Amino acid sequence: MDKKRLEISDLGEFGLIDRIATNFDLKNRSSIKGIGDDAAVIDVGDDYLLVSTDVLVEGIHFDLAYTPLHHLGYKAVSVNVSDIAAMNGKTEQITVSIALSNRFSVDAVDALYEGIKAACDSFTVDLVGGDTTSSRAGLMISITAIGRIKKDKVAYRSGAKPNDIICVTGDLGGSFLGLQILEREKEVYLSNPEMQPEIEKYEYMVGRLLKTEARTDIVSDLADAGVVPTAMIDISDGLASELFHISKASNVGIHIFEDKIPIDHQTYDAAIEFKLDPITCALNGGEDYELLFTIAQADYEKLKNHADIHMIGYTNDKPTEKIMVSKQGTVVPLRAQGWNHFNG
Repeated sequence: MDKKRLEISDLGEFGLIDRIATNFDLKNRSSIKGIGDDAAVIDVGDDYLLVSTDVLVEGIHFDLAYTPLHHLGYKAVSVNVSDIAAMNGKTEQITVSIALSNRFSVDAVDALYEGIKAACDSFTVDLVGGDTTSSRAGLMISITAIGRIKKDKVAYRSGAKPNDIICVTGDLGGSFLGLQILEREKEVYLSNPEMQPEIEKYEYMVGRLLKTEARTDIVSDLADAGVVPTAMIDISDGLASELFHISKASNVGIHIFEDKIPIDHQTYDAAIEFKLDPITCALNGGEDYELLFTIAQADYEKLKNHADIHMIGYTNDKPTEKIMVSKQGTVVPLRAQGWNHFNG
């Protein structure tokens, strides 16, 4: 009997990563952390070097029908800087590799790199290399970010302890709503090219999607407050999915409160307009690139008055328990339904 072919979609993105990781052991003493966190950690003497790579593919991660190339260039850098920030570090260098088809002009490449330069200036990052090659179809961008962190300040996903406080920055769900808005306007345009897009009142959500800002400011604020998170991750695939990652890596349970999850009023209103549950958008929408982290109870006083850090729950000693208490007091099991790259 023929062996049934195992599809990548059967494993999902993280299942595939786990499958790859099981075949590779770290052989060098300088390799401190390999696959399984926001960035690799390499011992370079007094500090750790942090290295992270992301690939953005046209038609999978972005749609040029509504994504200006300079915004794309900025976002491509920002999401990589966010990975380094999620280790409590600062990005110092990036390399940029692109593959593009002949439908892209030199002006288009200039626009893309204008966005990359703006991000490098904003985050004080140096572009130090990369590669360019041709593509049969579309555009692909691969960026590697290189950062640095003091050895006693690094934050892994695996450091949370029971009774730590769960914190999240900013507000959630806006980027997902921005995507819904732009997809709707794209459909309107395709059915009637004479129609002009109506996105003025949705500027906040569209900006959350197209003008992604890594929360490097929070890393600085944490340092100023003398707080090292016990665990940290950035929110790329939705709050619930990232909570599951911390739970698995740290072997802790999750207990959060619906009324503590930060959602901007504009995002809330847009979700209702689109007949979507705002909390579902916040839990599973993704691409917010805020920071999710845990802190020890002893650090509560240091951060309790920070205007952009929200304490949404706590960890416990029951790793299989991942729950949310609704506004009505009902206990709801959390489900990680973030977008899967191989089922998209």
